[in-house]
Amino acid sequence: MIANIASCDARDVDFAVAKAREAFDDGKWSALHPTERKGTLIRFAKLLTHNRRELAVLESIESGKTIYDCENVDIPETINTIKWHAELIDKIYDRVSLPSENHLAMIVRKPIGVVGLILPWNFPLLMLAWKIGPALASGCSIVVKPAEQTSLSILRVAALATEAGLPRGMLNVVTGSGAEAGEPIGRHMDIDMVSFAGSTVTGKKFLGYSAESNAKEVVLEMGGKNPAIVMDDADNLDYIAAQVVNGAFWNMGENCSVSSRLIVHKSVKDELLKHIESHMRQWNTGNPLDPENRFGPLVSKEHYDRVSGYLDKIDSVLYGGGTSHNAFVEATVVEIPSNDHILAQEEIFGPVLSVIEITSLDQAVQIANDTHFGLCASLFTSNARNALRAARKIKAGTVTVNSFGEGDITTPFGGFKQSGFGGRDNSILAHDQYTQVKTIWLDLTDSQDQSID
Repeated sequence: MIANIASCDARDVDFAVAKAREAFDDGKWSALHPTERKGTLIRFAKLLTHNRRELAVLESIESGKTIYDCENVDIPETINTIKWHAELIDKIYDRVSLPSENHLAMIVRKPIGVVGLILPWNFPLLMLAWKIGPALASGCSIVVKPAEQTSLSILRVAALATEAGLPRGMLNVVTGSGAEAGEPIGRHMDIDMVSFAGSTVTGKKFLGYSAESNAKEVVLEMGGKNPAIVMDDADNLDYIAAQVVNGAFWNMGENCSVSSRLIVHKSVKDELLKHIESHMRQWNTGNPLDPENRFGPLVSKEHYDRVSGYLDKIDSVLYGGGTSHNAFVEATVVEIPSNDHILAQEEIFGPVLSVIEITSLDQAVQIANDTHFGLCASLFTSNARNALRAARKIKAGTVTVNSFGEGDITTPFGGFKQSGFGGRDNSILAHDQYTQVKTIWLDLTDSQDQSID
């Protein structure tokens, strides 16, 4: 055991929401000039930078994430996200419409109010930053519920935000289970919107909570069953193998954008798999606090049981497949006969890559789209025309060509179908979900010129 933290319930949510509403209504943040909000968030980013080693270690110990990923990916991207949205605050302009010579319309954005954030355990601080960056930049007050497995780093960041000068009540953390603390946020009558990141099964519940309460805005970033398509004309199979291995096994496969289906042309499959095996050997497994290791334990015994249970459903293991200490699951590559297999349809959220053989690009796209999800996809081909055609046809929020990735802070992230709902994280579009659009209509006609029939 690492520490004891509070197990909050609906009463704690009520208290946090009341403080968030009070802080929002007093205008100390929501009505603050954008440049002043920017200054506070820049100070916040500097404090995160100063404490980056502590945050990385906390994140690694709690989640099982490797310190390599925490120090080289998660914490730097967390800091960059806060800085990026801070710098954007005073560069987003409202709009003016000129309906006629006698009328003027101003189209303005106002902060939506009190925001509830429900976070996952796989990227605790980065997902926090993806949401509080644009929410605070827009002037909202926030009630955050971290995943119960990963709360310590969130609590530390909230303390640093206060130290940076964020007014009391603007960033509130309610720790506890989904049933005891998450659902009350979804049902709360004084929360104006909820942004959720997690499983599709849980995310859908928040649509019901909204309908049964105050019809609050809901934004969902949910699961994926993401394809990596490799065609017969793809260049440099060794490079592609490195991209596929990173996409499939980064963060132990505990990633909504993980490449869990390798859809590969028959003529290059065997050679590509040899390169994949070679790159898998470079991913050392062990103590996540050892910077030499790229693979650590899964987040919990419960999740280990779920992921390892899928290994019993595998007919043909090509590489890996081992488990140990009720915590570790080896990076595993399996071949499945078709996309109808359970390993191709269900989100495993672990280090299992399923290989499906194809013979044409049209077949590859059809299989890629044969899923309830639509978060990410990657495509490897040297034919630019085919790449663009396929990228347009693949039903996913992000499609990368000749690389694995999610874009960056400047590009919107979210999914089609059951991978997403209501908005996008990252980019300038992320600010839309935390604001309401208002029209102010001005009649410029001189009152003396007006007549009443």
